[in-house]
Amino acid sequence: MTDTGIVLNNRVTMPRLGFGTIGQTGSQIVENVAFALNHGYDLIDTANRYGNEAEVGEGLKRSGRKREEYFLETKLGPTLYEQDHAVDDTLKRLQVDYIDLMILHHPVNNYGYAYKMLEKAYREGKLRAIGLSNFPVEKIEEILEQCEVRPMVMQAECHPYYPAEQVKPFLDENGIVLQSWFPLGHGNADMLGDPVFLALADKYKKSPAQIILRWHMQMGLGAVPGSRSKEHIEENGNLFDFALLKEEMEQIAGVNKHRPFYQVTAESLERMATTKCRFEEE
Repeated sequence: MTDTGIVLNNRVTMPRLGFGTIGQTGSQIVENVAFALNHGYDLIDTANRYGNEAEVGEGLKRSGRKREEYFLETKLGPTLYEQDHAVDDTLKRLQVDYIDLMILHHPVNNYGYAYKMLEKAYREGKLRAIGLSNFPVEKIEEILEQCEVRPMVMQAECHPYYPAEQVKPFLDENGIVLQSWFPLGHGNADMLGDPVFLALADKYKKSPAQIILRWHMQMGLGAVPGSRSKEHIEENGNLFDFALLKEEMEQIAGVNKHRPFYQVTAESLERMATTKCRFEEE
């Protein structure tokens, strides 16, 4: 059993499982990116706002893998939404000729102009796919009404305690793949310690995190778990030697709390709109 990937609406195939790099910089992320690409991962996820794209680029090279062998995605930061050179600058930081997927990080500032920037870069072959992150349905509809290239991916908080129910049905109807951030509930102890996951972990001789990530795979979702620990990175990638039964997937559906861990507020949106990327301040 292997990761056969998800075919996007433009026929590009995206791996289901990726390694998320938020919160890591310096030599740590260089080593972990290289390690992940040699221990079960074919997708690396980063963002302008993470401030680690240069180190991620070093990790990509250190992995020894050819460019066409892995899928690279990053997110355009809101403070760059009107900078016409932002995509080219991102390519330079990552030290690559193209990016497999670039998405708008948050629905703030001039995201309409920014999406047109992504469309232009897509047509020029600099991006193989484009998408959105954290957009509510009404703002996705706005993009769909105005776009020339439909978004292929939407990244949002999603996990068994909150299976992105406010947006997933709409995405499914419009052929947009949901990719999960916080796929493990940001390490939430309650979810990882839920009796349902503990019992399944015991049955399959896996960790609760592996059970949850396997749920993502079988739900047809993408997921980008992150970890600083090489042990956990390798463990999280070991998902393709077992499968949950239909009744077990139904059992997991029963743990839904119908509430995300991350709450969007006016203050959080203002913070996203104004906080500059690290390289903007250097």
